[in-house]
Amino acid sequence: MADTGPPPSKRKRELDAEETEAPSTEQKEAGVGNGTSAPDRLPFSGFRVKKVLRESARDKIIFLHGKVNEASEDGDGEDAIVILEKTPFQVEQVAQLLMGSPELQLQFSNDIYSAYRLFPPKQLSDVKTTVVYPATEKHLQKYVRRDLHLVRETGDDYKNITLPHLESQSLSIQVTGHRFSDWPQEWVYNILDKKAEADRIVFENPDPSDGFVLIPDLKWNQQQLDDLYLIAICHRRGIKSLRDLTPEHLPLLRNILREGQEAILQRYQVKADRLRVYLHYLPSYYHLHVHFTALGFEAPGAGVERAHLLAEVIENLECDPEYYQQRTLTFTLRADDPLLPLLQEAQRS
Repeated sequence: MADTGPPPSKRKRELDAEETEAPSTEQKEAGVGNGTSAPDRLPFSGFRVKKVLRESARDKIIFLHGKVNEASEDGDGEDAIVILEKTPFQVEQVAQLLMGSPELQLQFSNDIYSAYRLFPPKQLSDVKTTVVYPATEKHLQKYVRRDLHLVRETGDDYKNITLPHLESQSLSIQVTGHRFSDWPQEWVYNILDKKAEADRIVFENPDPSDGFVLIPDLKWNQQQLDDLYLIAICHRRGIKSLRDLTPEHLPLLRNILREGQEAILQRYQVKADRLRVYLHYLPSYYHLHVHFTALGFEAPGAGVERAHLLAEVIENLECDPEYYQQRTLTFTLRADDPLLPLLQEAQRS
C-alpha cells in the first residue's frame, strides 16, 4: 500500500534512514530486513553541527544538533537532529571481516597479545542514522542529557496532578498548533488507518476493540535478531496508559501477549521465552502500546523503574480490578520536566 500519510519530517517519531544495502539471503529467509534496498538521501541539504547533545562511548552512539538548508554560511537554516549509532555485528557476516587481506593498522604487540584497527569494506561498515527533521525545541531538550529524579505517584496523584497536567499540555497543542511529544500523534493513527507504514506491519488483529498491529520499532534496523524490537499498537483509542487499564481490557492484553509472541515466532523464529514483553509507565506517547524486545537486549526503558511486564499486568488485573487506579507507581522524570516539582510537592505534603 502506498504511503499517503504525512512526509517523514512531520512525524513525531525519530525516523530511521532506510538501509542502503539489500538484506542477505539468510535475512530474507528469516524475514529480517524489510526496508527498501535502494539508496536514499537525507531529507535536507547540508548539515552544520551546532552542538553534541549527548554521546556514549560504551553504546557507540552520538546525538548531534545541526542547522540545515542554509542559504549561506550565516543563514538561519532549520534545526535537525542526527543520531549516529554503530550497528551490532551480524553473525553470518563476521567471518567476512577477516577473510582475504583485511586492511589493518597495528596498535601494539606484546607477547601473545596484539591490537589492530580494522577497516571493514563498505557493505560491513554501515552506521545506523536516525533523523529528526524539522526538530523543535522539545526534541532538542529530549536528547540533551539531564539528571533524573525518582518519583512515586499514587493513584490520587495521577488523578489530581499528572492527568490534569497532561490534559493541559494536550489543550496547548490544540490552541497553538505545537506538537507535544507525550500526547498521541498522527503517526500512530496513520499506522492504524494504513495511511503510512502499512508494508512494515508484521501482524494485525483487526478487531476494533481487542485488536492491534505489530510493527518493528524504528530503533531496530531489522538486520539482526540480537536487538529485536517490535511495538504492538492497539486499535482501540482512548486508552492512554497503564493507569486506564481495567478487567475490560483483559481480552485485548491477552491477544497482544499471545498473538504477538506467535507472530514473532513465525516471522523471526524467536520463541516466547526469549522475549521481554512490557509496557512503559510513564509512556513516551499516550496511546496504549506494548514493547516486544529480545531478552538479551538492554533496550532503552527496560529498567525496573519504567517497564511493567505484560504477563504481570494481566495477572494484577485478574486479582484486583482497580489495581492500576490505586497502585503507587514509581518512575523517573528529567530535572527539567514541569511535572517533577508538582509530584515532588505532593510527596512532601
